[in-house]
Amino acid sequence: MNEFNRPEKQSVAYSILDLAIVSQGDTVKQTLHNSLALAQAAEAAHYTRYWLAEHHNSDNIGSNAPPLLIGYVAENTTNIRVGSGGIMLPNHSPLIVAEQFGTLGQLYPGRIDLGVGRAVGTDSPTAQAIRSDFMQAAQAFPQEIGRIQTYFSPANNQAAVRAPVAEGTEVPLYILGSSTDSAHLAAKLGLPYAFASHFASTHLHQALRIYRDEFQPSAALSQPYTIVAINAYVADTDEEAQRQFTSVIRMFVGMLTGQTREPLQPPTAMTEDLQDMWQHPAVYQMLKYSFVGSKQTVKQQLQGFLAETQADELITASSMYALEDRLKSTRLFGELMTELNEGR
Repeated sequence: MNEFNRPEKQSVAYSILDLAIVSQGDTVKQTLHNSLALAQAAEAAHYTRYWLAEHHNSDNIGSNAPPLLIGYVAENTTNIRVGSGGIMLPNHSPLIVAEQFGTLGQLYPGRIDLGVGRAVGTDSPTAQAIRSDFMQAAQAFPQEIGRIQTYFSPANNQAAVRAPVAEGTEVPLYILGSSTDSAHLAAKLGLPYAFASHFASTHLHQALRIYRDEFQPSAALSQPYTIVAINAYVADTDEEAQRQFTSVIRMFVGMLTGQTREPLQPPTAMTEDLQDMWQHPAVYQMLKYSFVGSKQTVKQQLQGFLAETQADELITASSMYALEDRLKSTRLFGELMTELNEGR
């Protein structure tokens, strides 16, 4: 793979990570249509990429089959990059992943990203049902990435096992992670690195430091490239943004208390009880990098965060109950990022 297009040096790219969260009262079909509407809004607001996560066995997540949704979104958009954030590699054969993303790359050249992670994106019984040797596959993550790279290489055209549809196809590979292990690996392989700080904040700064210090240039990338995930809830007022954020507070409390399969609940006023839930150490640790407020409030918050992380790109997650609220937040976030970049 050649080095992918990176934004201007002084600008920070901005993108979207979508789990296709199912809101109470919505069908899965409607949720998937909403994901397309979100991607189209992101494209209109000049976002760099739109990624879909992989999760299984949850009533409130519709992103179970990212390659299918990537094709659906790419077919109905024009310029925005579309990809996986990520494919959970222990669930899959590297050959099949190469064939799927090679096919997408053939159909939508220059627009498909392949982000891969080591987690399984589900509970242990479901992981076992997906792939009986998932533990061994997780331990072999570096080797599995190497196999994918081999299948995309034109030099593999004489091998006994091939993915011809992928050979020579330009589909950039990204390493996703939430720990320092992934930082070491991404640096060693010379690949771009995306950190899941939208729910795993603990090791963000250490992981970024490791990745940059240990980075080895490769055919794919000549210098480190970091994508940092955050939660972004932008509205006309701070009060309205906090109101929308109450849905995600309840969702994360549900995750911690074992009620993970409920659809996303409607927002309510931000009460003292909900503020206390947000500030609970376990919840706050997961939602630490959440930027909630009016455009001006979030813009001010992000200035310090970008100075701390020196991120090349921000990728935003937001579990909003109503599509219209998320579309507005997407537009407002795009506007504030444009303003930030113009001021850099």
